[in-house]
Amino acid sequence: MKEKLLARAPLFKGLPEDEIRKLTQTLRVLEVPPSTVLFQEGDVGDRFYIIIQGQIEVIKALGSPEERFIGLRGPGEFVGELSLINRAGLRTASVRSLGPAHLWEMSHGEFDDLLHRQPSMAFELINVLSERLTIAHDSTIQDLQKKNVELTEAYEELKAAQAQIIEKERLERELQVAFEIQTSILPQTLPDLAGYDFGALMVPARAVGGDFYDILPLSSDKVGIIIGDVADKGVPSAIFMAQTHALLYAMATRDASPAWVLQRVNQLLIKMGESSLFVTVLYGILDRRTNLFSYARAGHELPIVVSANGKAEIAPYNQGQLMGVLDKPMLDEQTVSIPSGGVIVLYTDGVIDARHSNGDSFGLERLIKELELPRDGSAQDQCDRLWQVLSNFQSKDAQEDDVTLVIIQSTN
Repeated sequence: MKEKLLARAPLFKGLPEDEIRKLTQTLRVLEVPPSTVLFQEGDVGDRFYIIIQGQIEVIKALGSPEERFIGLRGPGEFVGELSLINRAGLRTASVRSLGPAHLWEMSHGEFDDLLHRQPSMAFELINVLSERLTIAHDSTIQDLQKKNVELTEAYEELKAAQAQIIEKERLERELQVAFEIQTSILPQTLPDLAGYDFGALMVPARAVGGDFYDILPLSSDKVGIIIGDVADKGVPSAIFMAQTHALLYAMATRDASPAWVLQRVNQLLIKMGESSLFVTVLYGILDRRTNLFSYARAGHELPIVVSANGKAEIAPYNQGQLMGVLDKPMLDEQTVSIPSGGVIVLYTDGVIDARHSNGDSFGLERLIKELELPRDGSAQDQCDRLWQVLSNFQSKDAQEDDVTLVIIQSTN
C-alpha cells in the first residue's frame, strides 16, 4: 500500500520498483498531531516530508497580520523540498498539519544519495517545482488583483466619506449662520415701560427652530407683544418663522388693532405661495395707563394671569384659528387687566408638551402649579426658573420641541 502511494507521488513516479521498495523501508515515519507546526518560515531546513495520510497547510507569514494561505498538500505530495536546493537552506514558508497526519521524513543526505542513484528524478523535481511556481504565480496575481479592487473600493469609500465630512461641515456652517440670523431677529434688549418688567426666553429643539417672540415699543405708553410658533422644526420652519416675524413687525403700528394686524399678515402669508407650514400667533398691546392687555389669538396657547397673591388662572377665550391656511381665520380677541403686582405668562406648546422619560407631558396643570409657587426676582428670573424646571422634568431626554416664554410683570 505504501509502495503504491509513493509510486504515485509526482516526485517518485519514474523510479524503479526496487528503489520505491527501498525508500519505503528506509524512510522514517512521523505521526503528527493536529495543528502541529512542522517548521516555520525562515528556519534552516535539512529535510523534507512526503505525506502518507492527512493534509498539510502551507502558510506565508504565519501568526502575523499579513498571514496568507498558500496551499494544501495531501497524500503523495511533499513539503519542505526548497530548503534542500536553496543555497541558504532556509524555509520559504511555514507548514502545519490540518488534522492528524502520517509523514515520511527524508534528510538532506538521503535526498542527495537518491539523486545520485536516480539522476532522472531531478527532472521530476523541476516539473513539480515549476508547476507549483506557476500556481503560486497565478495565486499572487489573483491576490494582487483582489487587493487592487479592495484598494480601489477603499479609496472610493474614503472619497465618499471625505465628501460627506465636507458636506456635514458645510451644513453645520449654514446652520450656524441660520442660528445667528434667527438670533438676530429676536430682540437683543427688552424695552422699558414704566410700571412693568419683561422677561423672555427661547430654547430651540434643534440648531434653528420655529418659535419666535418680540416686544415692540409703540409709544411712551404702549408696547406690542408677539409670540408665535411655526409648525414643525428645523430650517424650513425657521425660514417661515422669519417671514412671519418680519410681516408682524411691519404691520404692528400703534394705530392698528391686534386683530387687523393678524388678518393682514395672514393675507400676505397666503399670497406668498403654497406652503405646508402654518403658524400660531398671539399679538397684543399693553397700555400702561389702563393696565390693560388687549390681544388677538390665532390658534396659540392660552395666556395665564397670575395675581399678586399667587392665584393663576387661564385668561378668557373663544375660538381662534391658526394662520397661513385659511383666507379669513377666526381670531380670539380678548382684553385682560394685569393685576397690581401680578404677571401674565405667554408660552408656546413646547412648554406644556415637554416630555418625561416615563412618557408623561409637563402639561398645563403642572405649569399652573409652578406659577402659583411663591415667586421673587425679575420677570427674566422667573423665565429662567421655569426653564430650569422644564429641563429637570425632561432629565436627560432630548428636547422634542422649541420652548419660548414671555412674562409681563406689573411692578406697581
